[in-house]
Amino acid sequence: MEYVTLNNGVKMPMLGAGTFLMSPDEAEESVYSALTSGISLVDTANAYLNEKAVGRAMARSGLRREDIFLETKLWPSFYEQPDAVDKTLERLGTDYIDLLLIHQPAGNYIEGYRQMEAAYNAGKVRAIGLSNMTSEQILEILSICEVKPAILQTEVHPYNQEKELKRFLNLEDMHIQAWYPLGHGDKALINEPVFTRLAGKYGKSNAQIILRWHIQAGDIVIPGSRNPAHIAANADIFDFALSAGEMAEIAALDSGKRYYESTPEKLAGYAAMVPDVDRQK
Repeated sequence: MEYVTLNNGVKMPMLGAGTFLMSPDEAEESVYSALTSGISLVDTANAYLNEKAVGRAMARSGLRREDIFLETKLWPSFYEQPDAVDKTLERLGTDYIDLLLIHQPAGNYIEGYRQMEAAYNAGKVRAIGLSNMTSEQILEILSICEVKPAILQTEVHPYNQEKELKRFLNLEDMHIQAWYPLGHGDKALINEPVFTRLAGKYGKSNAQIILRWHIQAGDIVIPGSRNPAHIAANADIFDFALSAGEMAEIAALDSGKRYYESTPEKLAGYAAMVPDVDRQK
């Protein structure tokens, strides 16, 4: 495993397991497979409705809590609820969260950030960050924060490399974390000739080449999978390195293509949506 050190000194794995769009049963098995395959970073969210399942998988794994890096995200409708972090901890079955993010720049996200800062200062959270925000929204947070965000989680993959945003984050001593690191499973992306050629050269799969590219580009990645063999393969990317020329070939694939587009209408919908977190399995 490779690691980054966040701007407050916390050490974070660069490869994790995502649980987006997974049912509780799927999330529990996926996270258990990840934790028993050498992946210690786990990503979930209030809105995924599988936090309880993630907590069960952590307990089943037999790993010490300090050997797991747990990440979750506050949903907009909870930003102004003063007990939102405590309820999140209760669902996860833990007394602290390693990384807590603002999930969407919707609703009163400034108040949500204040709530995360309070949790950080109380020792309930080891690091805090943002998700799905533009550089302008990040600057807004930076202008009011007492605890600097450590992470921006956003869509990054070979077709959408966010080079300018990464330069901005580097200047602010923040790391980027990629969701959809494999392009939401887009076969056109995964089967790009450069990945097929490099997979043959290194004895890896196309997906492993893409994940290795992310790591060398400085991206923290959270690919999601329900397949134990794929999860184990995701962890097997630290025994080789792409050359500078190969990294440049992949950089040339950047076209700005996204698989998700935020709109004011979507953000308004997020602010109004109240996930039924208390009834999750």
